[in-house]
Amino acid sequence: MVTAAHSRPRAHPSTPLAAVRHLGPNWYASVMGTAIIANAGVTLPYGIPGLRTACAAVWALSLLMLTALLLARAAHWAHHRDQARAHLLDPAMAPFYGCLSMALLAVGGATVLVGRDWIGVDAAVALDTVLFTAGTAIGLAAAVAIPYLMVVRHRIAADQASPVWLLPVVAPMVAAALGPLLVPHLPAGQAQRTLLYACFAMFGISLLATLVMLPLIFARLITGPPLPLALTPTVFLVLGPLGQSTTAVNKFADVAKGVLPAPYDQGFAVFAVLYGVPVLGFALMWLALATAMVVRARRAGMGFAMTWWAFTFPVGTCVTGAAGLGAHTGIAAYDWLAAALFAVLLTAWSVALIQTARGLLSGRLLTAPR
Repeated sequence: MVTAAHSRPRAHPSTPLAAVRHLGPNWYASVMGTAIIANAGVTLPYGIPGLRTACAAVWALSLLMLTALLLARAAHWAHHRDQARAHLLDPAMAPFYGCLSMALLAVGGATVLVGRDWIGVDAAVALDTVLFTAGTAIGLAAAVAIPYLMVVRHRIAADQASPVWLLPVVAPMVAAALGPLLVPHLPAGQAQRTLLYACFAMFGISLLATLVMLPLIFARLITGPPLPLALTPTVFLVLGPLGQSTTAVNKFADVAKGVLPAPYDQGFAVFAVLYGVPVLGFALMWLALATAMVVRARRAGMGFAMTWWAFTFPVGTCVTGAAGLGAHTGIAAYDWLAAALFAVLLTAWSVALIQTARGLLSGRLLTAPR
């Protein structure tokens, strides 16, 4: 997800170091959007032949993408610190630092879910422990540091409010939703309860921060001019905290039994339904609104930009949220919804991946944005 599409191809950067100069933190969205395929695919309640193997292959791809991007971003910071600092001081780019956290967390979660088929359970848990710890720490830091920069360093007008503001504050919600995957692998007792309650606390951090941000974003959409064409896909980012929080409460319910004493174990099961059903309903309303806005922008000439990755991860969180509700309510409609959204997710991911590969090969996506 980057600032804008380019009007015409430009020359490929001449050296590898030159190529990474404009490689911003927004590129981690491509890792998130790939890893969510594996996370979402294995939650589907249907026994589709080959689906789990395909999800494992996508997990491996996301791990390779994450490794390559971490190395490229390290080179960016080492050799282009002026540009890296400029990104932090740019109110349009700084929020994307939340994507680093979510990329680490998404790949880590997929490792435990499907990567274990290829590398074994012990190695999968060890790798996820590293990625979850790093992703959570970075996400919590970003949730504080980026809003701090917005307050004291960035100069932002009311009509500049953007859905990308959600990225740093939704990162703890991703940690909250994926942390429960590690609970069964911890010693029974204090360790398991501590991690579960820590995830619940991060759920609260992200939820309340989102509730602060959303009115600003919605007011901007209503009272301001339409978003620039290249930024229109970012309206899908609002689905992220909605779908991810629904996923989180269902994951809490999955692991609470046997970890927490009564009545708290049953309380999480009740909360999963009472919270998840209305929030996912709002997510579907927002999905319809966002789709209409994107169709309008496409008719107006919206071309490909890295912002198209916004069509992937947020939709994937709605897949996992719907699948979780289907499991806890027994209502088949949620299973159908999860499958339908997964089909949308696969389509969006395929288009974004192909277009990104083309942009990389031509060098168009590695040059300075306009």
